[in-house]
Amino acid sequence: MIELFTIGFTRKRAEHFFTLLKENRVSMLVDIRLKPDSQLSGWAKREDLPWFMERLVGGSYVHLPLLAPTSDIMEIARGKQSGSRAEFERRYLALLDDRDVPNALDRALFEQHRCCLLCSEDLPEGCHRSFVADRIATAWPPVTVTHLR
Repeated sequence: MIELFTIGFTRKRAEHFFTLLKENRVSMLVDIRLKPDSQLSGWAKREDLPWFMERLVGGSYVHLPLLAPTSDIMEIARGKQSGSRAEFERRYLALLDDRDVPNALDRALFEQHRCCLLCSEDLPEGCHRSFVADRIATAWPPVTVTHLR
């Protein structure tokens, strides 16, 4: 059985974020952000997360851009392009289809680790990490999905 977690870093102090990962025995933080080096990432930058995961959680970090939305899709999500949350979902799910997700993923990574999908959104509802988690759960049963808050 695959135990899959999701988390967003926005509105979380680093202490709370890494405590959640440690308490849930997450061994692999899977970053699915388009821009993991953005200045808006604060303490959650790609260059810092491997160190934090190793030292604070005892785990590892990987960035999987295959699961990140495109810039155009992100603009819809942020309201910079005309569209809605439904349009964001439709376009992102079509992108996952085009990228053959989850077949294009290394299933062994998810079977051998307690993985947690990382994005910036505070809440999982309507966030791309939830769509990825649902897709993995449907394709690779049995999978439990827990959204860390």
